[in-house]
Formats: sequence, C-alpha cells, structure tokens
Amino acid sequence: MSYHWDLIEFLLHEIQHSTDEHFKPRLGAEKYAQQLEGAGQPLPNMDSLRAEAAEYERLLLDGGFIEPLPEEAGGTGENYRVTERGSRLLSLIGDSYPNHAGVRQALDDKGDAALTPEVFDDLATRAAART
Repeated sequence: MSYHWDLIEFLLHEIQHSTDEHFKPRLGAEKYAQQLEGAGQPLPNMDSLRAEAAEYERLLLDGGFIEPLPEEAGGTGENYRVTERGSRLLSLIGDSYPNHAGVRQALDDKGDAALTPEVFDDLATRAAART
C-alpha cells in the first residue's frame, strides 16, 4: 500500500488549525482538491478522495497521531488535536524536512503497517538520528 502523503499532511494541518470545529475529513478532501485545482493540477476523483480522507481519519486516530480534544479544552468528541506522534509525522513528511521524500518512501515500504505506532516510531527515531 502506498499512502497519499500530501493528503495526510493536509488533513493534519486542517486538524491543527481547527480544534474548535468538528473535523470533517470529507470536507478536508474537498479543500485539498480545491488547492490542487488552484495550483493547476488535475482534480482527482472526488468520491475516492473523500473516502480516502475518511479512512485516514480512522488510521490517524487508531495510530495515536490525533486524539479527541478533551472536554475541558472544548472537546466535543468530533474535534481533534494532533498528538506528539502526529507532529513528528507532519514534520517528517513535510517539504521543510530535508529528506521528506525518502521518509515517505521508507513509510511506503512498510506497507499497511506504516501508520502503526511501533513501525512509525521506529522509523521516526531512525530518521531523526540521520539528521
């Protein structure tokens, strides 16, 4: 399996900037598509992109990359915050990381397991040791 890292990066940024709102991955997918269109890139199949975004929400939550915002911080059960692990993921796959393409490839090489805590944490530790 190869993940759509640009979409994952976009969704994590959406979560970072919208903790006061319900997170809607399908809406995030639409915003992502608008960004692609604005950059002159072809539009993906929207139904597939929306479904992929919803699946990424589940994977990011299950893997501990995002977590529900606590009630005392304004949580409603439908809004999230990016965890420490999620911040590391965002940092490693973002354009500002010196070898983000290599990290993305290393994650893809792990297949479906790439976003499991054990696999990701090991890869993140090794990537940090190389910089």
